Amino acid sequence: MSTGGRSEDSAQDDPIGYFLEDMNLQGKSERTREEYRRVLRRFESFLHDPGRGPSGKVTGPSEASERDSMAFISELRQSADIADSTMATYAAYLHRFYAYMNEIGTFEANPMAFVTEELDERIDTDPIRREISISRMREFVAEITHPLDRALVVTLAKTGIRVGELCNLDLRDLKLSCTVPGFNLGDRSQLDGRPDSLYISSEPTAGECYNGEKRTASNGRERATVIPVDQELGKALITWLAIRPDAVSPADPLFVGTGSGWGERLTPEQVGRIVREHAERAGWYEPGAGMAENVTPHYFRHFFTTHLRDQIGDRGIVKHLRGDVADDIIDTYTHNWGDNVRETYERHIYSLFE
Repeated sequence: MSTGGRSEDSAQDDPIGYFLEDMNLQGKSERTREEYRRVLRRFESFLHDPGRGPSGKVTGPSEASERDSMAFISELRQSADIADSTMATYAAYLHRFYAYMNEIGTFEANPMAFVTEELDERIDTDPIRREISISRMREFVAEITHPLDRALVVTLAKTGIRVGELCNLDLRDLKLSCTVPGFNLGDRSQLDGRPDSLYISSEPTAGECYNGEKRTASNGRERATVIPVDQELGKALITWLAIRPDAVSPADPLFVGTGSGWGERLTPEQVGRIVREHAERAGWYEPGAGMAENVTPHYFRHFFTTHLRDQIGDRGIVKHLRGDVADDIIDTYTHNWGDNVRETYERHIYSLFE
């Protein structure tokens, strides 16, 4: 294979360098490429040291076995400075590297496939948190009267998106089956034929320009995701749009300020303050308490995962909606989005309105 004048030899001689160069060609940010480079070179260093691997000899990424991969993860697990969630992220980087090298025909196997599956079963990337029932969450939502605040909370609770992804939403990322006068919603090809949906891109990066606006937050997923919008979320968003100020940015953010920063895109810090104010009134937030007790914007990702997974019983669909699934798994759900993901989501998503 040859890409941009590069030869097959360059992929064989330095597969990691080849992969990182392709990430650059794909438009991945410098920060993302540096994170991959650090992890992949660390794995390469592990393979080059015969005293650390199970084979007792020098090897390279193209010859690495499942035992090599498991030994590397085991070494990470014994490092005091690496948390379980970080270890899972490292494994995901390696999995994506091997999946890509397989796809272009340079490697013949993915030794991380089995290891990643095992980690998924054993590692919970969310720490232990306060458990809130669906009925109590309904009471919480019912007490929120401001259309913006309610739309923010319902969006977080019904989609499981990260606060940065919430703040980066533009009007073009929301498609509704009904017409909302004065708004041009869902103007994206990715939403064609997918009414009542949100498009969560993988591209926005803090400090970089995206859709004509410099962003203050990054999206955390490696693969863009289309998430269904059910009737309750649609109602909350339409109610918000009815009072939404005109946006300052030409990108037309979905969520903008209604107080200080009138019409400006909301930041994660502002959303955090809004959630904290309501959580304090509910007794769910206390200054100085940790993640196990306090309800923050990220808490709703835990709430979404826990309750929807219990309802559906299909971890794959929930992981797809969260944006956690690697390419070789996520394609199953992307290609069958209408018949599988939406139908399953709408049948099982919990109600938050009385």
